[in-house]
Amino acid sequence: MWPDTRDRLDAPELMDDRAIGGRELIEALAQLRLINRLLGAAGPTIEGVERLWQQAGCPPHLTILDVGAGSGDMTRALLRWADRRSVSLHITLLDIHPETCAAAAAYHRHEPRVTIVCGDLLQPGMQQVDIVTAALFTHHFSAGCLPAVYRAMQQTARFGVVVNDLQRHALAWAAIRLATHLFSRNRMIRHDAPLSVLRGFQAADLRRLQHEPGLSRLSFAWRPLFRYMILVPGAAYAD
Repeated sequence: MWPDTRDRLDAPELMDDRAIGGRELIEALAQLRLINRLLGAAGPTIEGVERLWQQAGCPPHLTILDVGAGSGDMTRALLRWADRRSVSLHITLLDIHPETCAAAAAYHRHEPRVTIVCGDLLQPGMQQVDIVTAALFTHHFSAGCLPAVYRAMQQTARFGVVVNDLQRHALAWAAIRLATHLFSRNRMIRHDAPLSVLRGFQAADLRRLQHEPGLSRLSFAWRPLFRYMILVPGAAYAD
């Protein structure tokens, strides 16, 4: 039965339950890294970072905060981008789940350009960086919470914010549901991957965000495989 995609679904994802951990979580994080790599999920993030970097005059040094980073699915793609552009890059991965942070630290243990921070984006005192990225993160929040999340990212970013998230579409739901049930036995992956699509966005959702205070300059563009690249100017350019 095809889902109704007219409105965002607000059902909780297992990944948001901090009581779930151990081998099940570690396996889910590894499978997410593989899924995102196979689907080219880093593409909108790299494109957005490149755009903000060029708008800032192509500085030779760059700092990025990746919020809701999981185990760092986008990190290696960002580091490869920096190598191609001869940019001295430092990435801070921020996640709220202690076990997820431990998995990220293990995955990037040989990479000195990566720092792991276990914390909450909405906590006071976040240190400002050049660019804030958020990949497959904002769909975890309700419509009522999203403006505060975007403003927190904007206030933390000097150059701007790059959000890479899912388009809510029945075909995307069917494809990921079929793929995860064929190739994964992990309960979290099977439950969360299709649900994430139904918690994703359509253009009307993003246009509503543009009417929120401080977010009138938010822009978005559709990208292949049911993604949106969303850009928000940094603190220096806010309304």
